[in-house]
Amino acid sequence: MAQAQVKSASDLVPAAELARFHLTYPNESAAYRQARNALLEAEIELRRQIERVAEQRRALPLGGEVPEDYLFEGEDGPVRMSEMFGPHQSLVVYNWMYGPQRAKPCPMCTSLLSAWEGEAADVAQRVALAIVAKSPIARLQAFKQERGWRHLKLYSSAGNSFNRDYLAENSESADDAAINVFTRRNGRIHHFWGGEMTGKTADPGQDPRGAPDLMPLWTILDMTPEGRGTDWYPSLSYG
Repeated sequence: MAQAQVKSASDLVPAAELARFHLTYPNESAAYRQARNALLEAEIELRRQIERVAEQRRALPLGGEVPEDYLFEGEDGPVRMSEMFGPHQSLVVYNWMYGPQRAKPCPMCTSLLSAWEGEAADVAQRVALAIVAKSPIARLQAFKQERGWRHLKLYSSAGNSFNRDYLAENSESADDAAINVFTRRNGRIHHFWGGEMTGKTADPGQDPRGAPDLMPLWTILDMTPEGRGTDWYPSLSYG
């Protein structure tokens, strides 16, 4: 659903009242419906909180100007960060954990990118999306072909300090996953938002995932009785 102006809590119909417009499924018990209505009320409140947070994010003042117009190696040759925007004002950059020190890319990052591959053409209608890793571009392209990706745009940051500057590299020069959003205003590029929910922000027993979560995988599993589970991890291949 398209973005809408978020109303104040006082202007909204109470979630409990909206929950009266619930659906009914075959053979459900009274106990199930009572619990499900309570959950529906919580889901309505969660949706409202997501909208409030998104509006707060959009209202951020400009972040710091980028230190330089970074030079990346794109799939068609060298490209400046300013060129990666294309016709858009916003650029979303995901740092993929597939640096030269890795025999294979991070399975979790790759699972995310495989899901984004299906959305990339839609995303490109609104903003630019760039996938960055420190391996040489030929290595990134080889995996892209192996995976069957067609729409994701890959860039190598092997020749610049982007990973280090935007917190996608730890003190041992190993690559970390990161997501950052940049905006172009009056010919200058500014940082707009970056994911900051690290391990130190995690709740007990929870991983430090962002909110909203970037991975459709977890959204689907969170709707099931089994949930996400704790005894498995995405794989680069199955069977």
